Amino acid sequence: MNETTQQAIVQSLRERILAGELSPGQRLVEAQLAQWLGVSRTPLRYALSVLSSEGLLDRSGSRGYVVRRFSVRDVLNAIDVRGVLEGLAARSVAERGVSPALAAALDDCLREGDEIFAQKQLSPGDDVRYAQMNGRFHALIVDAAQNAAVSAALSLNDKVPFVSPFTIAFDEAARERQFMMLGYAHRQHHAIVDALKKGEGARVDALMKEHTHISKESLNLSLPSLHLIADAA
Repeated sequence: MNETTQQAIVQSLRERILAGELSPGQRLVEAQLAQWLGVSRTPLRYALSVLSSEGLLDRSGSRGYVVRRFSVRDVLNAIDVRGVLEGLAARSVAERGVSPALAAALDDCLREGDEIFAQKQLSPGDDVRYAQMNGRFHALIVDAAQNAAVSAALSLNDKVPFVSPFTIAFDEAARERQFMMLGYAHRQHHAIVDALKKGEGARVDALMKEHTHISKESLNLSLPSLHLIADAA
């Protein structure tokens, strides 16, 4: 079972939770879930542990999980916090200077994203591919800041559902518009890298904060689904 297949199972479960097919408080039974998804239990177990770390599931007993209840306001607030923390990290990287290794790794992310959006529509597996690239892009900047307090705060903040840069969830009803938004978000990635390389701390700080608005807009398209699965706060 390769990593791409495992990530596809994670993505499928995430989107089923967003769609309300798995409801808040519902206990997930491994055997039933494996049969429903048509997958074996080993990669499913991995997927459940990933979704637990993202805050979408809570542990229940020794082997079980329950779909977590959360509020939409919690999600949107945590996205704002991510923008502030990542802006701080990016500013410090820009002011310290971008190493050749970091520049090359960020350029690789840009190139991969360009390939995805050159096709004008999502091909099978592109959602997982984009999420992995996006998570890697953000992690590169945060890691380069070498600020343990920021890294720890982001790690805690990412436990709020749908906040981590590694989590991209599509609502089928809004898929086309969400794809367009991701294309815009990727153009912002280009601007962020440009500001980092030029040492423009204030500009990249502002860009990182602005960048999180796309996450909120994408989730706003899914708000009917989000409200179904969240406690009305």
